Amino acid sequence: MLDGSDPFVRFRNVQKSYDGETLVVKNLNLEIESGEFVTMLGPSGSGKTTCLMMLAGFETATHGEIELGGRPINNIPPHKRGIGMVFQNYALFPHMTVAENLTFPLKVRGMSAGEIDEKVGRALDMVQMRIFADRKPAQLSGGQQQRIALARALVFDPELVLMDEPLGALDKQLREHMQYEIKHIHENLGVTVVYVTHDQSEALTMSNRIAVFDDGVIQQLADPVTLYEKPENAFVAQFIGENNTLGGTVASLSGGVASVKLDSGDVVEALAINTDGKGSATQLSIRPERCVVTAKKKAGFSSLKGRIEELIYLGDHIRCRMTVAGNDEFIVKVPNTADQLGLQIGAETYVGWQTGDCRALDTAR
Repeated sequence: MLDGSDPFVRFRNVQKSYDGETLVVKNLNLEIESGEFVTMLGPSGSGKTTCLMMLAGFETATHGEIELGGRPINNIPPHKRGIGMVFQNYALFPHMTVAENLTFPLKVRGMSAGEIDEKVGRALDMVQMRIFADRKPAQLSGGQQQRIALARALVFDPELVLMDEPLGALDKQLREHMQYEIKHIHENLGVTVVYVTHDQSEALTMSNRIAVFDDGVIQQLADPVTLYEKPENAFVAQFIGENNTLGGTVASLSGGVASVKLDSGDVVEALAINTDGKGSATQLSIRPERCVVTAKKKAGFSSLKGRIEELIYLGDHIRCRMTVAGNDEFIVKVPNTADQLGLQIGAETYVGWQTGDCRALDTAR
């Protein structure tokens, strides 16, 4: 049974192989608290969906144990785990009306007609779809069908809801709108959500914590702010948000700061986050919005010479692509202010950043 100190979901040393040789999930240890919204984020083939399917019961762990509410569930079939599921393809019954789709999981659980009517009405109101109760799924738009799929997953009041790329089939505007809807429903209900996506913007918008997967391993597990501002390795820095990189060698280390000689010969300082010490190769990570373009070196900033290659006007900011220290894809997000509108393509200038905004990481694979 679950006591006050136990997590609601726990993966203990979980491994998964489909062929008996290659591990798609490698020794996973993950704890999720009741009421959390945790996103498993990563590229295709990183192991995130396999983890979700093992938690749902549609895949079996090759090794290790999965617990839900303090009890092992490895040998419990999916329909007895009491978990709500939302899929990308909606998985609605096409021959049933909206109301009948929501009624089905309640009838399976042996609820009374009165209780069923109450729960179906409440779930439809939650997703603002009561007026569509008598329609068939084929008569609904993609966004409407996804709302019904969400309502069906929530209608029997599960403590845990799993969502596998649920917004992947929607257009950008509707996708963003549904992100906020799901986030608000989660906040109002307090249900535990485990969400899978390859869209880092979606993960940052919705999650309490994000587990970034690559090659079957969680590379970093943190809240969105920490993940974006303080990536622990080069993969996370590259995968989460836009990122500038510069390669070099650690020349010296002092007080958590690395002096790095870039491949171009320039020397800059950076926070020593994930390096192997003096003489080791490293990759610097600097976010585009933390950089400034100036006509001359700026006091208190690391400054490198650069050349402006491209300017793209994006309303609130100007996307400035530069060649800096041999990298011709170095991006600076320049705020749209009057004194910044004089930038010219081909201009030789300086780009700079504060040491605390530059992280010396491992070299990317």
